[in-house]
Formats: sequence, C-alpha cells, structure tokens
Amino acid sequence: MNLAAVLNGLLVSLVAALLWKYVQLSDHMAQLEEELQLTRQSQELSHVRIDYHAALLALQEQGTRMVCTGKMHTDRICRFDYLCYCTEAEEFIFFHSNASVMLPNLGPRRFQPALLDLSSVEDHNTQYFNFLELPAAALKYMPKPVFVPDVTLILNRFNADNLMHIFHDDLLPIFYTMQQYTDLDDEARLVFMEGWGEGSHFDLYRLLSSKQPLLKEHLRNFGKLMCFTKSYVGLSKMTTWYQYGFVQPQGPKANILVSGNEIRQFAYFIMDRLNITTEERPEGDDYIVVFSRASNRLILNEAELLLALAQEYKMRTVTVSLEDQTFASIVQLISAASMLVSMHGAQLIMSMFLPRGAAVIELFPYAVNPEHYTPYKTLASLPGMDLQYIAWRNTNEENSVAYPDRPWEQGGITHLEKEEQERILTSKEVPRHLCCRNPEWLFRIYQDTIVDIPSFLEVIREGLKVKPNLKKSKPASVIHPGRVRQPKCQTSVQAAHEAKLSVSWQIPWNLKYLKGKVPDANIACDRGVLTEQIVIKAPVDQSSAFPTSASPPHLRLRPRVGAVNHIITPEPRASLQHTVHCHGNTLG
Repeated sequence: MNLAAVLNGLLVSLVAALLWKYVQLSDHMAQLEEELQLTRQSQELSHVRIDYHAALLALQEQGTRMVCTGKMHTDRICRFDYLCYCTEAEEFIFFHSNASVMLPNLGPRRFQPALLDLSSVEDHNTQYFNFLELPAAALKYMPKPVFVPDVTLILNRFNADNLMHIFHDDLLPIFYTMQQYTDLDDEARLVFMEGWGEGSHFDLYRLLSSKQPLLKEHLRNFGKLMCFTKSYVGLSKMTTWYQYGFVQPQGPKANILVSGNEIRQFAYFIMDRLNITTEERPEGDDYIVVFSRASNRLILNEAELLLALAQEYKMRTVTVSLEDQTFASIVQLISAASMLVSMHGAQLIMSMFLPRGAAVIELFPYAVNPEHYTPYKTLASLPGMDLQYIAWRNTNEENSVAYPDRPWEQGGITHLEKEEQERILTSKEVPRHLCCRNPEWLFRIYQDTIVDIPSFLEVIREGLKVKPNLKKSKPASVIHPGRVRQPKCQTSVQAAHEAKLSVSWQIPWNLKYLKGKVPDANIACDRGVLTEQIVIKAPVDQSSAFPTSASPPHLRLRPRVGAVNHIITPEPRASLQHTVHCHGNTLG
C-alpha cells in the first residue's frame, strides 16, 4: 500500500512536471509566434530584414537615445535611436534606461513651448513636437512593439493640398534635410504625422525616396506600439524664403538663407526624377506659357490675352492647366519657356522650373496690392534665379467680377454684418492683414478679372529690362576674396604739424586665381603688395611720436573691400580712429 502511494505520488509529480514543461513550451511557442508575427509586420513596412529579438533587447537595455542640433525649438533637428509611438494615445515615447542619452537635456524647458517644430513653418503652435517619458521597464506591461527598420524622417506637411506650400514648406526642406544627413538617402522612409490623407499631389513626395511614405493613419494598421530603430525628427528651415503672416502681415523672411543656386539644384533633381530632359530649342521657337485656372480667379478674356502676347512678342502662346494636364507635362513646357503668365496663385511656384533669363508675369485682381503678397516675386528675385519679375494689377473695378454669395472660404461675405459688407464692397484696396481668414482678402482674391490689354502690355514693356533671352543667360556666381595678408604699418613724423602713416598688405591669396582686376582704390601696388599713405595734419608731440613699424595708439586698421580715405584732419589732441579699406576681410 505504501509502495502504491509512492508510485502514485511519483506519477502525479511526473505528470505535473510534464504539464508544466508543456505550458512553458506553449508559452515559448506563443512568444515565438508573436515575435514572428511582429517581425512579419515590421517587414511589411520594409524589405529590410530585422532581428526582432535583438531589436527588442536593445530597446529594453539601452532605451531611447536622442542627440539634437540647434539651440532653439525653431532651428532644432533631432536624431533618435528607438523612438517609439503609441498609436492609441497618439504620443511619441522616450524610454529611459541607464544607457539612454538625451541631448540637449532641457528638463522642463522642453515644454517652453516644445522640443522642436515638426514642419518648416517657424513656431506654429499646431506644428510642435514633444514626447512622453517612461522607464524601459514599463515595456513588459505594454503591447509588444513593431519595429520600423528603415532610417526615417518624421515631419508634418503644412498644407498638402496647396502646391506653393508643398514645394516651399515640404519638398525643398525635406530635400535639403536629407542632404544634411548622409543616412537619409534614397532608401530612407518619410513619415508624415500631421494626420491628413495623401492629398492631391502625393506623387511629388514619392520622388524624394524609393520607399513609400507613411501617413499617421498607416501606423495604426501595424500595431499599438511602433518603434523607429533610427529616425530624424524635424526639418531644416534654411530653404524657406517667405512667412505667411501669422504674427505680422505676410512677406519675405527677414533673414533669407537660400539662393537661386539651391532652388535650381532642387528643380533639376525633380525634373530628373520625372524623366524630363531639357534640350536647346531651335532659334525662333520661343514660346510663352499662360496658366489657365478652372474654377476661380479666372482671366475672363484669356483668348484676347493670348493673342495680344503672341502679337507683341512674336512668340507662340501655350496654355496649361493643373486640372487638365499632368504635373510633369507642365514642368516640361515651363522648363523651356521664355515667359510664364499667371494670376496670383499656388501654381506660380512652378516658376522655379523656368530657365535663366525668362520672365514671370503675375496678375492680381482688383483691390489687391501686389507689394503685399510677394512669395513669387521673392523667389524670382533670389540671387542666382536670374528671372525677370513683373506684377500687373487690375485697377478698374468694372473689369472685376466678385462673388459675395459664395461660402466664406471662397470669398463670400453674406455671413457678415451689412455694415461690414458695405465697407468691403466700397474699399479700394485690401489693407495689410494677418493670416488666414480675413474676409476682405478672400473676397477680393477670389474675383475673376477682365485683363485690360493695353495697360497689361505697357506694364510688361516698362518692366522687362530686356526681351527674355534664354541663350545669353549664364549662371551667376559670387566668389568673395579672402583675408588680406601680412598687414604692416609704418609711421613717421614729417614736421611739427604733420605725421605720415603708411599701411601695406598682401592681396588675398585666392585673388590670383580669380579672373578680373583688383578694384582701383588709388592705392600703390608693388609686386603684389598694396600700400596706402595717410597724412595726418595735427600738432605732433615729438616725445610721444608714433614708433616706427607699429600701429599708433588711437588708430585701428580695418582693411575691407571699398573706397579709401586719404587725408584726415582731426581736431588737435583728439583721439583718431581711421578705417582703411581694401580687398578682404576685416582686420582688428
């Protein structure tokens, strides 16, 4: 009986052990199955193979790591390893471990107002980026992450339905942000977090990378917790030239950092991706492109305008329409046009594809001052764009057709008080205003226009410095001379009331490799050494005369490019500060 009990006990223990082992194996199999499924989900995002277990271990042990450039949230771009995103909470997560890095470590200043801007539009409160923080140990209580193995650039598109905003705010900044970081190459993945759908020009974003861009809504399809193995967050603002009037009325940015060279390099990239080639056209085959709009801001006598341009410039005229033609076909035409004519509108951003020497003619409806709305004038005027820009405005109210009964977003004003409607209807010019819902601005900008042909042609004749000539235009480049070298001072007392100062220096090193002459500033030049003599007429104390080969105590020499002052007559005993100009940078 005791033996049977012992055997039963052993059997029960053995069965229990087997069942426990089975449960462990089942759990392990379930975990492997889950990891396999998550690996499949990660590889649905990318063809890059990922070791899921190694990635999960790296996240658990090392946490998130962040290193940023820029001092303020308005100029900051951050690189992350293992930045995660919770699709349920719609929040980014920074997981802390003993190996985590957070530079800059701003503490609570990270919320004043944000870590960085997600778009290239500066300091807009709908574009701020930040993250929540959790210890890496919290991962055990959370859904298993799906890893995105691609290098990603995470950003917000600002207005994905407006061509001007797409180029100015998104495509150009994305392109040059990717140029800034070498691992943001053609295999990088763009991730758009503003929450919109694709929009009408999504194919343009696809040109920037071989990978399909991800929208915020796509992330929900892959899992509750997404982790980006390597990501960059934010955009460079260096290529933007215009501010839209959120704080002050719209206009060019105060500090424009981009030139036509960078714009044209980007335009060539887009044309290459669109398989557009530019071929030199035969003599006499010049033409003018006129943008035709389909629904609003129409040119009501468009046929008459086309005929007048053809007769005036002896060129054929071609109409294009974004509603009826492909983007690529329009770029192909614009890239060889002598002139681009259009009512004010987003389509004019395509003037960046015009060849050097071409002209941009922008038309404005009645009561809209061209000087107040200049994104395309600013673009055409960038150094190195080499475009001629002319604005024409309708000054005759009888040639304007307004639509006060339309919805407010299309310029309607019937929702306003009668007194305000009357004021807008009798106004002669839209006053300066902030973005974005000024009813007078919307009412006027959505007018249709009968273009007064004589005044239109007269404005073009006066504005064009020369007839558009694409053959003679060449890329402009500005090369600055370097610092002057080996500056020397020689001083001597000539008489009781006269002292002599000789200043000499060698020309900047790079001048000898540049074509052109050294600007003449009445300075003697002997074997590459520039010399200037300055005569100072003032009482001189012989006992305190300037020592030879030294700078006088009250004389600072700042050689720079410019003119030279030769004779200085200070008040007796007055301290003397004289600026000497030459080629090169300032010498203190």
